[in-house]
Amino acid sequence: MEDVVFSQIDFGLLIPLLENEDVTDISYSNGGQLWVKTLSRGVYAEHVEGLNNEVIEKLAFQCSNVMGKSFNMAHPFLDAESAELRMNFVHDSIASNGIALLIRKTPAKIRLNKDKLLKEDYVSEKLHEFLITCVQSHCNVLVSGETGSGKTELVKYLASHTKEDEKIISIEDTLELHLDRIYPNRDIVAMKINNIASYSDVLVACMRQNPRWILLSEVRSGEAVMAVRNSISSGHNILSTIHSDKASSIPMRLYSLLESSQDIDQFLKSIHRYVQIGVHVKGYYSKALGRFQREITQVAEFYVDDVENAAKVNILFSKDLMGNVVYNNPTHHLIDYMASQGVEMKEDPFIPKGSEITESTEEQVINTEETNVVNKEQVVNTENVQPVVTEQVTNIEPVVPVVSEQVVNTQPVVEQVVVENQPVVNNVSPQVENVNMINETVTDSTSDDDNSVPGVTENLEIFEF
Repeated sequence: MEDVVFSQIDFGLLIPLLENEDVTDISYSNGGQLWVKTLSRGVYAEHVEGLNNEVIEKLAFQCSNVMGKSFNMAHPFLDAESAELRMNFVHDSIASNGIALLIRKTPAKIRLNKDKLLKEDYVSEKLHEFLITCVQSHCNVLVSGETGSGKTELVKYLASHTKEDEKIISIEDTLELHLDRIYPNRDIVAMKINNIASYSDVLVACMRQNPRWILLSEVRSGEAVMAVRNSISSGHNILSTIHSDKASSIPMRLYSLLESSQDIDQFLKSIHRYVQIGVHVKGYYSKALGRFQREITQVAEFYVDDVENAAKVNILFSKDLMGNVVYNNPTHHLIDYMASQGVEMKEDPFIPKGSEITESTEEQVINTEETNVVNKEQVVNTENVQPVVTEQVTNIEPVVPVVSEQVVNTQPVVEQVVVENQPVVNNVSPQVENVNMINETVTDSTSDDDNSVPGVTENLEIFEF
């Protein structure tokens, strides 16, 4: 590790970790606990003999002298930054369990390349080509993810595919991109926010520099949100990062960072109209792979519907925890935008035309076969019910109201028996004749009675064959 700013500082016991290119973060706290974050293993505890609070305090005082700052009870926080390191100290007057230190390595290099991305299953080949095409067609891209998921590294990789003659201006509050050092021969201006120059001030100067691309290291404040909105609405293209749980939530996350109240519908429409692509990156330790895994889990397209005039999201790619992958083709809004930038994109870069219909037809055929099986089971169950129906008909008692009710209630069942089981009908016929005889008796006995039961004769006539 070569760092001009910290060349006079003796890192002592931490030098092996700082020189290890696999290490990205070093955390010291809790009276001697050292945790390391690497590209391959993720986060794990590391034991360094002799490392204690006194060593870290000595390192803090060296940094304060180099940076020209104070570090004591009156000034309990210390930020020390160089071209490749960023350190943050917390004094033991604030950290009750001892001095705390975090070192983040920000080397001037691009760790990602296509072979590495494909080999480590970071992204599929067709999704990789799609994202590169989006950058070449000047799509505005926001990358979301948790802390340490690799958002900045992905932005640096995407920025490396911009055209060589396109001017880039990076705006950061902490130096992480280092594109000016990675591409010393390109037209790149690196701007840093401080107490004197705010996002608004830097953005005004940035516009006067006439850049093609504006790279924001991270959108973490309302001022940064307005910088993004003003940049894209003025015709410049942006690449930036933001903390969000998924790509489709990026517009709402931007709105939540605003400090002033604005109409949510109008704000979301402006973001959906000018930001074309959202990408979500996830980092986790994979037990199956035995290493720390980073991968793209969602890619979303933002647009405003022409008919409804509403903000819409089209999920182009998604990958769940089980590894199931779903692709969707882009809408004509994205294809038309790329065409306006001189880049031709196929209408079906992910799913060939007609395959969705074929899959749906196959599902319908399967569902039809399952329905047929159910119908067969219903027929079997109906045949098993017939003996019970026969017994009910046989046990009809010669009481007029009861006979009438039973015959009416069993009418559909008896008709089914007549059609499907002829022998049973023959057995029922004597009973039906007896019912006809009862019907004649009832008619004679009730012909002169005002309280006769209406409808009995009518209901029993259905049994005459």
